[in-house]
Amino acid sequence: MVVKAEAAPGAPRSVTILGSTGSVGTQTVDLVARDPERFPVEALTANRNVALLAKQARDLKARLAVVADPAGYAELKDLLSGTGIEVAAGAEAVAAAAERPADWVMAAIVGAAGLEPTLAAVRRGAIVAFANKEVLVCAGSLMMEEVKAHGATLLPVDSEHSAIYQVFDFERTDSVARLILTASGGPFRTRDRAFMAAATREQAVAHPTWDMGAKISVDSATMMNKGLELIEAHFLFGIPEERIDVLVHPQSVIHSLVEYVDGSVLAQLGTPDMRTPIAYALGWPARIATPAERLDLIKAATLTFEGPDPVRFPALRLARAALQSGGGAPTILSAANEVAVQAFLDRRIGFLDIERIVEETLTALPHRPLRDLAAVREADAEARRVAAVRIQAIGATAVGSR
Repeated sequence: MVVKAEAAPGAPRSVTILGSTGSVGTQTVDLVARDPERFPVEALTANRNVALLAKQARDLKARLAVVADPAGYAELKDLLSGTGIEVAAGAEAVAAAAERPADWVMAAIVGAAGLEPTLAAVRRGAIVAFANKEVLVCAGSLMMEEVKAHGATLLPVDSEHSAIYQVFDFERTDSVARLILTASGGPFRTRDRAFMAAATREQAVAHPTWDMGAKISVDSATMMNKGLELIEAHFLFGIPEERIDVLVHPQSVIHSLVEYVDGSVLAQLGTPDMRTPIAYALGWPARIATPAERLDLIKAATLTFEGPDPVRFPALRLARAALQSGGGAPTILSAANEVAVQAFLDRRIGFLDIERIVEETLTALPHRPLRDLAAVREADAEARRVAAVRIQAIGATAVGSR
């Protein structure tokens, strides 16, 4: 992790938000809009939600708005006509937006699609707040090498990693005994495998404590999100896999903990509101006010903890195995999971098919070393191809059994 000196607290900081119309993106927009003089907006990007992107660009007086889907270009241009806001479209334009001279970049594009633009921001030495755990999962060692080489600052926005970042002793890392990632347990924490086998999209995205996007909510339901976060924490903080634990904490008040060699355990607490870790990254190294509800421990009353169930939630096992295997295994894990989750959201496979597809894809493909980003892209593409074949086979079986 590279931590560099920053401007005086309260000084203006120009901002680019990659993925501004998603869950994290809209919450970032909410915070920026509360202090537009301090946080002038350089660029906003979205995948397909042209109407919301145009509104955000107008409200924040952004200099550039980019839609990743080229089919949305004409509509975006029409909606922003006469505003003086630049308009662009396509994946290359999203990466180019990340290269523009913003001091601070929110990397909130879901999935592997966020790799190129996040890397573009890192390579110009920006402060990069990242909510896209897949970036470090699929290219962890390479990304951290780029951060170091270009003097970028990487600030985690996942509530768990933000919590660890706030209590982690970067000057004396040898004093850290272990990291403890907390998990809500998701909507199926108390459900059996039979219930999960028949679970619907609506049930899977109904997270009990957090307001998140569909993909992340499904990852929480399978507990794959915690597996991805474990891999992310390994690369981000340089702690070996065997010293990273997961603790189920349904109230989502303690967001993660760091245990030190003397037995001290430091934790960051707060209400389950993503605007808190976003604000920490946005204002860093200072802190800025947020509208998040304040934590009332008397009202919270009871905090409970339990170990994750490896039988009902095998995703954690798969993630640990991928990290232990090394090479392209985490890339394969992330890509296969992304494809499988989307198939579930599209109602093409069942909930338990997600973990099955991920495991079969991990088993089917070699875990070659990732020497460069071309190797990352190759492993990602191959994993998506294999996962897609398995999804198709599951669909054919389902049709044949009717």
